[in-house]
Formats: sequence, structure tokens, C-alpha cells
Amino acid sequence: MPASSSTNMSSIQTIRARARQHIEEGSVTDNYRGDREKILRLLNEALATEIVCTLRYKRHYHTAKGLTSLSVAQEFLAHAREEDMHAEKFADRITQLGGEPDFSPDSLTRRSHAEYVEGKTLVEMIREDLVAERVAIESYKEIIEYLGTTDPTTRRLFEEVLAVEEEHAEDMHTLIDQVGGSGRPANS
Repeated sequence: MPASSSTNMSSIQTIRARARQHIEEGSVTDNYRGDREKILRLLNEALATEIVCTLRYKRHYHTAKGLTSLSVAQEFLAHAREEDMHAEKFADRITQLGGEPDFSPDSLTRRSHAEYVEGKTLVEMIREDLVAERVAIESYKEIIEYLGTTDPTTRRLFEEVLAVEEEHAEDMHTLIDQVGGSGRPANS
């Protein structure tokens, strides 16, 4: 089917010919419009952010103490597992774009958008997790806006992760209300 001038679509023969060119580039075709180096940097920063969040949530899971800590600790563990899945998805996308995922512990916290703050009380832990989720939300929204239509696959990945980060933030906000600002259970 020839390309229609009103749709700006290529003919199937043109698409087939382009697909045979530069096959060493894997999934990145000639019509990829993103700044691959910058997108790889952003993906590696997101990877670091998710790893730092995974580690912080795991620490909080293992160190949560107090009467209300059991259910909160389970929430920390669930979030740690989801953050780890996000990291895997970002690493997969990095390799799809021909990059190398950076798992180096030496630069992890420097590359991460979120900080690794431990917190001493249950409420401090929850607050630090909420802050980190809010940082991820803001960062990922800006990345999504930057990507626009230049890399729809990476944009969709960030949108999917963003939705989960927003759920995590709401969970942390709810937990603060449930345990009360002092770290003790709120009055019922």
C-alpha cells in the first residue's frame, strides 16, 4: 500500500527496506527520534532511584518496631518488591536501547533522584518513604514531559512506573494517618 500524503505513513516496502538496514542496532530503528544518550542517562538515573528505594524499603521492613509495625513492615516489603520490579524494567529498557544498566554501588546514591534516609521511628521511616515517592513522582513527570513523542516506549514505561509511585505515596500518606504523628497508633 503506497504512503498516503495525508497520513505521512511509509509504504510497507519502505518499512521492510529500513528494517533490513542497521540490524545491529536491534530494536532501535532509523526513525527513532529520541536523544538516545540522554534517555539512557535518565533511565540509569531512574534505575538508581529504584534501587535506592528498594534498599530503603527493605531496611525499613527489617527495622520497623512497635505495636503497629507488623502491618506497616509488610507494606514496606511489598513496596520494596515493586521498586525492584521497576528497576528491572528500567534495566531491560536500557539494554533494548543499546546501553548498559549501571548497577555500580559506588555511584548509586549520587545517581539516584531519591535519597537514602533511614529514619529512627516508624513515622520517620514512613515520612522518608513518602518524601522519596514524591521525588520519584516529580522526576518521572518531568521525564515523561521531556520524552513527549520522541520515544513512546520509554515514555509508557515511565508512565506505568509513575502510576505505581503515586499509589505508594498515597499508601505512605495513609500509614502516617494510621500510626499517628508520634509513632504510636492513632486514637480510634
